[in-house]
Amino acid sequence: METNLPNVLTLSRIVAIPVVCLLLLVNAAWAAWLALGVYTVACVTDFLDGYLARTWKQQSRFGRMLDPIADKLLVASLLLMVVGIDRLSGIHILPAAVILCREITVSGLREYLAELRVGMPVTRLAKWKTGIQMVAIGFLIVGDVGPMFGPFSTTMIGVYGLWAAAALTLITGYDYLRAGLRHVSPDCEPVPPAEQSERPAPVKHTDPARDAS
Repeated sequence: METNLPNVLTLSRIVAIPVVCLLLLVNAAWAAWLALGVYTVACVTDFLDGYLARTWKQQSRFGRMLDPIADKLLVASLLLMVVGIDRLSGIHILPAAVILCREITVSGLREYLAELRVGMPVTRLAKWKTGIQMVAIGFLIVGDVGPMFGPFSTTMIGVYGLWAAAALTLITGYDYLRAGLRHVSPDCEPVPPAEQSERPAPVKHTDPARDAS
């Protein structure tokens, strides 16, 4: 592990997960707002760690490995929590399930393509999905202690935002799956470790330090 600020920021996002989850279990307005504050800081680190790593040229294998893991742990944990405390119930659990299934599918696909030394560039639509998803989870964290926005409560905005994120999730998930299936053929076999050192590194067209979901 390389101890630098980008990696520390990534690790702090993982540390924030149990803090937010425990605060969500406290039935008090102050706890909900504090949980939102911690979650907001965690979301900011999601941008800062990659930006600083690129700017300061501190990209590392550890950071590339941990960044997408931290993102997915944060999203999955909080989706499960908002369902557990009934911020999401009934049919509104469906978008949370869609997002979780997509994360698992894309992670498995990336792992398979990594053996073939094939990258999966993040699309602009996927970045929009991530942004809407983060905002929606933030509204759900605050829940009913938040203000009204005209006829809509804070919880309602979070629920509708999660539905929008789930719709984009289906689109981007299909695009990733279609792109990945092009490499699923008898001719695309994993490169043995002994041969990987002899093969020249492929040209990278995207920044591997970021992995927006």
